[in-house]
Amino acid sequence: MSVAPPPTAPGFRWIDDGPAPVLVCEALAVVARHAFTSRQLRLRGGDAAAWSRAAATVGCAAGQVHRVRQVHGAHVVVVDALPTPDPAPEADALVTITPGAALAVVTADCVPILLADPVSGAVGAVHAGWRGTAANIAAAAVATLAERWGVAPDRLVAAIGPSIGACCYEVGEELNAAFAAAGHAPEVRAGWFSRGGSGRLRLDLWTANRDLLISAGLHAANVHIAGLCTKTHLDWFESYRAEGAGAGRLAALIVAPRRSSVP
Repeated sequence: MSVAPPPTAPGFRWIDDGPAPVLVCEALAVVARHAFTSRQLRLRGGDAAAWSRAAATVGCAAGQVHRVRQVHGAHVVVVDALPTPDPAPEADALVTITPGAALAVVTADCVPILLADPVSGAVGAVHAGWRGTAANIAAAAVATLAERWGVAPDRLVAAIGPSIGACCYEVGEELNAAFAAAGHAPEVRAGWFSRGGSGRLRLDLWTANRDLLISAGLHAANVHIAGLCTKTHLDWFESYRAEGAGAGRLAALIVAPRRSSVP
């Protein structure tokens, strides 16, 4: 890409030694191979070649990558040693402990969240749009990891990848009402919704998901935010808000590492 990559928050870095530049979180990289892809991958729908390139960014074949049909809900799929069913199940998060299994979600402004447990090797991938955030899909993924494999939430490392920032995410008053109806208290929502210079309401999905992960038991120091707005950096990311139906997708992928034993 001729345009230099946008600067990230501390703890993230760009890697450009594969089929396309990807962003990684340094703390998460210690635990599991993962990648947040860039626009250069040109991921469009079911393009098999693009998905092969996406899988290659984490050292996998496309057949190792498990995906779901994302529906902006709070359902979590547990991936075992079997291939993902065809058609893929409807869900917005996947978790696995199967060594070598790769999980992926796609976004084009929504929030991608990757999770990993350094002890068991269990990992998760989460797609959190505003509906999924209101429904607390992040906490649902954490709870599934805990229930299925005894993962202690305070061990988990989380990386929140590129997505639309509060700088660009103007929303209607009905979203605040929707979050209230989902049970989020006024004092909590006050940290997620604010007024921009135009007077329009803005939603901060980064802070919302960070707070929800911490409420689910993660240590604040283990929740890392890339701080990159997809709408702001169109040279590097895809944005539905900016490009409408013509927008491609970004992938967030993570691979379950091999462990000698599971506690």
